[in-house]
Amino acid sequence: MNVQHYKPKNETLRRYIDGYYFMAKGKSKLPLHYITFPYNLCFVSTTQNSDVKIEEGQILVTPSEKEKVVTDLVLRYTKPFKVTFQEPTNEITIKFKPLGLNYFITNLSDYFISGFCMDFQPFDDLNTKMQSIIDIENRDEQIEHLENYWLSKLKNIETDRIENIIADLESDHSIADISKKHQISRQYLNRIFFNTVGKTPSEYRKVHKFRNALLDFQKVNNLTELSYKSLFYDQSHFIKEFKSLTNINPSLFFKSIDSSEDVVWLSI
Repeated sequence: MNVQHYKPKNETLRRYIDGYYFMAKGKSKLPLHYITFPYNLCFVSTTQNSDVKIEEGQILVTPSEKEKVVTDLVLRYTKPFKVTFQEPTNEITIKFKPLGLNYFITNLSDYFISGFCMDFQPFDDLNTKMQSIIDIENRDEQIEHLENYWLSKLKNIETDRIENIIADLESDHSIADISKKHQISRQYLNRIFFNTVGKTPSEYRKVHKFRNALLDFQKVNNLTELSYKSLFYDQSHFIKEFKSLTNINPSLFFKSIDSSEDVVWLSI
């Protein structure tokens, strides 16, 4: 199955969307299996002529007997997901930045407890519009229509406080110090952060360090150097946290994936 990754062309959308990828089924009928790892991004995927099941630890995409599109949302996972496509299919996945979806969708926090939604329809015209975009053969035209559609849903909201808290979490400040800086209790910090981002501050920081380690891996010589560069206390702490997010020892993990890719998947 052919997968192509893109960054938003529109400057406004770049503030909220990290990128998107297009899957095209092509001629092969072979199934596709891969493992995807925790991210602080939110994923909105529209799949054509398929049924999608999201269960504990796995996403299964099977051919549908009906012609249709289905849109699913994944916004909170702190363990690896096994993804299986029984047959290649056409799909568009949008990767929203941690606060990104809040600028388009009202009451996003309704989805935070489960962390995903198998029939995500925040707008009445979402599936109809995404179907028409999938059917466009020219990729540049697809991207133009996709961006114009999401721009039409953009809202003006205030997120300065949470943006500042995110910046603090991505530094080496303790969560206690962050609470003190913003003059709120740690409990209140947890509540407002979860209601906006869909993760606790501790979950967000843990995943952020993991993703930083993937980016930094190309720049270091060994895991000890990587652990300190990624703001872990020491190598043993790094290995423990890494295995909790991947179920794999970091040495084996980095031998098995290409950390320079836009989306890090482990084919199985």
